[in-house]
Amino acid sequence: MHIVITGATGNVGTSVIASLAEDDAVDSVLGIATRLPAWQPPKTRWAQADVAHDDLVGHLRGADALIHLAWLLQPTHDPVTTWRSNVEGSIRVFDAAAEAGVRTIVYASSVGAYSPGPKDRPVDEDWPTHGWPTAGYTREKAYVERVLDTFEREHRDTRVVRLRPGFIFSRESAAEQRRLFAGPLLPESLVRPGLVPVVPDLPGLRFQALHSADAGEAYRLAVTRDVRGAFNLAADPVIDAPQLAELLGARTLRAPTTAVRAAVAAAWRLRLLPASPHLFDAVLRLPVMDVTRARTELGWSPRHTALDAMRAFLDGL
Repeated sequence: MHIVITGATGNVGTSVIASLAEDDAVDSVLGIATRLPAWQPPKTRWAQADVAHDDLVGHLRGADALIHLAWLLQPTHDPVTTWRSNVEGSIRVFDAAAEAGVRTIVYASSVGAYSPGPKDRPVDEDWPTHGWPTAGYTREKAYVERVLDTFEREHRDTRVVRLRPGFIFSRESAAEQRRLFAGPLLPESLVRPGLVPVVPDLPGLRFQALHSADAGEAYRLAVTRDVRGAFNLAADPVIDAPQLAELLGARTLRAPTTAVRAAVAAAWRLRLLPASPHLFDAVLRLPVMDVTRARTELGWSPRHTALDAMRAFLDGL
């Protein structure tokens, strides 16, 4: 089996490649990235291309499967740039796969694609995927879901899988994730137990996470097993403010959501914080996902807990 991966050098891509390298059913992997890495894992070769404008058909010819991971998280101040890469780039990738005759597509969707939902009970893959309209990330993830709806109707012989993970963490990606989401307001040296005094206990601050190694395994299973459709991915437990406070050796503090949101908005407008206040709004409204289908049909079982993933992230900082 020959597999092509876009966005192959990111947090998830490196874990996917590591997982595929251990599968005897996988003969070769082509990793597509905007910058070629020095890393040379088994069975893998690299190609330099940008999904937003480079020709992709040649890279996809002869592939048994495509894993589409390429995604820009920044700049949040320039939604046209992210739209061109994430939405128009995804359309270009899917069209190229169809032209090249690729029969399996595994797409990196997200919990962010979901419409606002409950925090006190889990929702399955049938929950609406309309995102949060003002946040670029969730808006774009939701739009690509609609693109795939059309693609599946027009290409019924292509097996399409959508993986919708919670927040993905690892030790290796921690510094880059801090740069993308927190910027200069959160120096790495401050993120350690005892130095963060309080964690805001906000209504709706409950989210799901998983380790990137477990995400990589889910993508391997999605490629090598005959499954279709969407799969939620998350490890237990659902993380809330008290659990974050315990990890950081801090205490929780009830804070008005409006005040915290105003501070985030001010920092974002001053370009001190890369993550937008609209993403803050979306996170507080994300539903809790039911991962039963991933466990039973995909055969996926995470080796790390959500707290393990958070500890790895904090250790990386």
